[in-house]
Amino acid sequence: MKGFSTREVAEVLGIPNSTILSWTRSGLLTPERGPKGAYLFSFQDIVLLRAAKELLDSAVPARRVRSALEALREQLPVGRPLSAVHISALGDRVLVRDEGSVWEADSGQLTMDFAVAEVARRAEPLVRRAMAVQSEGVAMSADDWYDTALDLEAVAPDRAIDAYKEALTREPDHGDANVNLGRLLHEQGDLAGAEQHYRTASAADLEGGRARYNLGVVLEDQGRSEEAVEAYENALAVDEDLAAAHFNLSRLYEALGEQTKALNHLAAYKRALEHMDLEP
Repeated sequence: MKGFSTREVAEVLGIPNSTILSWTRSGLLTPERGPKGAYLFSFQDIVLLRAAKELLDSAVPARRVRSALEALREQLPVGRPLSAVHISALGDRVLVRDEGSVWEADSGQLTMDFAVAEVARRAEPLVRRAMAVQSEGVAMSADDWYDTALDLEAVAPDRAIDAYKEALTREPDHGDANVNLGRLLHEQGDLAGAEQHYRTASAADLEGGRARYNLGVVLEDQGRSEEAVEAYENALAVDEDLAAAHFNLSRLYEALGEQTKALNHLAAYKRALEHMDLEP
């Protein structure tokens, strides 16, 4: 499979050629060489560069970005790619989230996002209130249970799942409840359950791309790449600016050997990001 040239990567991500080449020479990126010696970047290289660009756009100094990503590559188990974790900035700190843990990339020290901690603190009274209402047997509508589930997610995801299920007993086609319940089940590893709720949400919301995108992700996680492609394409049919769907499709088409489609979706991913930047 051919990789992506320096020019293609630079155009898609909006990163100068000089930056890409500098990071390659430093060893942060490890592209292969083409027949004429030109660099050929893999999709994992593009994922790393995208993370770096997002950190730079968040005003994290370039030297800090490089050191954090280098440290992170050493921290992850062998075979676990950077694309498997979520990287974000909090001030000039680089935070990594993976399977419920949060740590600083530079030091590897476990931490907790201050915003998440504050949400949890404020949500605690809501948990008590929701549980009191439930125990008193007060009649609640599907939307009431949905709102309660949203309140519970920050501090009691298991109870949030129960609340979403209560909403769905009253309104089985509640699109948002199905999407959110699917997401929580997905995070817990119940892929079949998540798929079922994403499909129900997709059928209920004919004009929304979120459920179709989530369906694509859970299908990928089950190793069903061709079905995932179909789900992502369906998501884009109703929301052509869904950047993440373009990005994932590019990766899948590359793996399937369809280079032209992979490049087309990478270009569409860039356009979608530019469109988001232009919005007020």
